[in-house]
Amino acid sequence: MIENFKNIEYLKHGNKRQKLAFKEINRHKIFEILKVYNPILTGTIPIGIDLPESDLDIICECDNHTKFKDYLTKTFSEKKDFRVYTKQLDGIESTIAEFKTDHFLFEIFGQNIPTEKQNAYRHMLIENRILIAKGFDFKQSIKKLKSEGLKTEPAFAVLLGLKGDPYSELFKYETGTRANNGNLCRNL
Repeated sequence: MIENFKNIEYLKHGNKRQKLAFKEINRHKIFEILKVYNPILTGTIPIGIDLPESDLDIICECDNHTKFKDYLTKTFSEKKDFRVYTKQLDGIESTIAEFKTDHFLFEIFGQNIPTEKQNAYRHMLIENRILIAKGFDFKQSIKKLKSEGLKTEPAFAVLLGLKGDPYSELFKYETGTRANNGNLCRNL
């Protein structure tokens, strides 16, 4: 599995859906358009636990939400079902644009936080390390729980026996595992 998700080239060598995502992102020049915002593809598709209806989540770093929103509108408003809005998520101002292409729903998400430090990216890295450590059956169990309606982080929490808020518990789980065992992948 991949450890560096900042360059989407890995998608070219992935599963069928990852290859399709690579083509669709490039066809619409999404990363070229968003380059100044340090885009990173996050979510379930990069780590291979997506469902047929899973979207392409692209996080961005923006320090001016009005400017970012205007740029997204100017650039993507002709796309099918385009909408853009700004709201508070966990007390952080976040601007989100959504639109559809032939094969995917795209969700572009911007916060005034470096993309490598945003929760979506951090969660994906943790989930990827857990998937590597736990193997194929664990991955299939995650996908099964997701197909039954659970979101990704809650599905991980169920299988790992985490109690409380699954989003914050994943951070604690990795920190605790690393502190107790030294290496999450080697010791899960």
